[in-house]
Amino acid sequence: MCSLLAALMMFTRLPLWRLVNVDKRYFADVIKFWPLVGFLTGATTGGVLWLTAQVLPLGVACVLAIIARILLTGALHEDGLADFFDGFGGGTSKEKILAIMKDSHIGCYGTIGLVLYFGLYYSLLSSFDPAMIFPIVIAADCFSKLCAAVMINTLPYVRKEEESKTKVIYSKVQVLIFVLVGAVTMIPFFFLKDASFCWAMVPAILTAIALRFFFKAKIGGYTGDCCGASVLIIEQVFYLSVLVIWCRYQFLF
Repeated sequence: MCSLLAALMMFTRLPLWRLVNVDKRYFADVIKFWPLVGFLTGATTGGVLWLTAQVLPLGVACVLAIIARILLTGALHEDGLADFFDGFGGGTSKEKILAIMKDSHIGCYGTIGLVLYFGLYYSLLSSFDPAMIFPIVIAADCFSKLCAAVMINTLPYVRKEEESKTKVIYSKVQVLIFVLVGAVTMIPFFFLKDASFCWAMVPAILTAIALRFFFKAKIGGYTGDCCGASVLIIEQVFYLSVLVIWCRYQFLF
């Protein structure tokens, strides 16, 4: 329970620290509960989108949904994505990549990356029928976090603990725990409009594998920024895959 509370404190802006004091050691175990936090962030994003789409144009509803998620998470993963683009876009060596990602200032690559990300995210959300978006968003949020968690669990952390932004190095998680957590994250898939949407998991998994080898080759492991970037990249691949299946579904029926 303490590790779950620690995960909610780390990955959201909920002021739980005002209600309960969680020892620092539990924050090292948050990675196994990261996918479960997706139920909260996904339900918030999908819920705001669905509710506001009942009274507002879909485009406006999508923007409000994105704002709601940013407010809930504090743009934690988006910050990592910007640093990811800056570091790997401008760095030519492991040392330069890590140094650029450590810099709090956003550069050209990070700015362009965020613009393209939010443009794609908005376009994807606005492409779905609002009546079916709620389970899709939760499934995408939970599954992308599961893929990212499993991926970084196979890599070493490349910085020292004191150099980490969160001052925490994630503990390694047993495979059985990920299997159990993964089973829970499958719940939203049972509410999707068609079982064929489950095929969207395949490109997401392949993307996680590709990112794993990319990080290993470039910097020898992962950083916190790599975690945040991986979640968003895998999530967008999942959305794109669902949209391809959805368009085919519409064409056939």
